[in-house]
Amino acid sequence: MTNKQAQTAPDLALQHEVEQFLYRQSELLDNKQWQSYIDLFQPEQGMYWMPLLPSHTHWDGTPSIFVEDVDLMTVRMKRVTHPNAWSQQAEWGTSHVVSNVAIESIDAAGEIHVRSRFHMMELRRDDLRHFGGSYRHQLVRTADGLRIKLQRVDLFNAQSPFEYVLQIWV
Repeated sequence: MTNKQAQTAPDLALQHEVEQFLYRQSELLDNKQWQSYIDLFQPEQGMYWMPLLPSHTHWDGTPSIFVEDVDLMTVRMKRVTHPNAWSQQAEWGTSHVVSNVAIESIDAAGEIHVRSRFHMMELRRDDLRHFGGSYRHQLVRTADGLRIKLQRVDLFNAQSPFEYVLQIWV
């Protein structure tokens, strides 16, 4: 094995692990396995953030489409799983595609900084909506595997008008 092969083998293994993690996250969303999705986040630190503008660098003091910790995600889950949740009635679902997964860096604390692209289709009754953009994940390794410290969603069409608000995570 050459020196170059020895250096890239672990990188390829990590790349594969990260990709599989992001693909699993999408499957959980598409299958409405909300609690399993929330469990991918670090319990004390995990944050889901969808800024209004890509130029925003933090959610403090700026408007956001979503900014939720695990507790708020759990509240959202309970709302959408309620038997009377009108937004979740018949013919509702999503289909996520994640691609262009790139590990940007691993910092001194071991956090893995990842960027990727996504496309999500949402069907609600007879309406089909498309959302696309980029994800930025800060992942940490735990005894239970990778967990999300921060998931940032930069929606390509965040400024587009919609007939109704997003009910779930993109």
